[in-house]
Amino acid sequence: MARKFFVGGNFKMNGTIESVKAIVNNLNEAKLDPNTEVVIAPPALYLLLVREHLKNGIQVAAQNVFDKPNGAYTGEISVSQLKDSGINWSILGHSERRTILKESDEVVASKTKVATEGGISVIWCCGESLEERESGNTISVIEGQLAAVAAKIDNWKNVVIAYEPIWAIGTGKVATVQQAQEVHAAIRKWLKANVSETVAAETRILYGGSVNGKNCKELAHEEDIDGFLVGGASLKPEFVDIINANQ
Repeated sequence: MARKFFVGGNFKMNGTIESVKAIVNNLNEAKLDPNTEVVIAPPALYLLLVREHLKNGIQVAAQNVFDKPNGAYTGEISVSQLKDSGINWSILGHSERRTILKESDEVVASKTKVATEGGISVIWCCGESLEERESGNTISVIEGQLAAVAAKIDNWKNVVIAYEPIWAIGTGKVATVQQAQEVHAAIRKWLKANVSETVAAETRILYGGSVNGKNCKELAHEEDIDGFLVGGASLKPEFVDIINANQ
């Protein structure tokens, strides 16, 4: 079964009501590849604004979700609250959550379990630091992250993996096409050996890390690159070009 191309846009902590509306209007009016699944993740404050104004066919993701039900968890958003608001995706394990907010592999895995079991699809992020890459530990770091989530979840149908080398996020540095493809192939190999051949074949693996309108087409042609998780460029008109990179 062919894997449907997937492009996610992570706005991070950026935007105003005016600028977010402008991004939504641009997407609503653009001619987007109908064979590409598109999901955008505005800050939590604007989730409902985006959901209410965005055309059908484009999904909306939260940038985080908590792994407990509704209750006394100040500042958090539950799976049921996202579902109630028509938000069916979440980004989990992004390097900024792992490094700045100190979310461990186990915390990310727990959130992924609760989200997927509650009906929220997950863009699950993994990646290595520059130090880890230079010391030759890229694959072992990512395999450790994969092992943590694989220990928690049984159903991978609602999981999209995003490989995001930390050293390439927002730095302007991009993994070469070969570097990206090598890691994507290693992730797929790990899934085949440790989860199942079916999961390995069907799970989409995205590349993230300074993807832009200029480098997206070359990356999109690689066998194991099934799309992108885009940061800064998702705030710009060139996001449309990235969505259409696989045409």
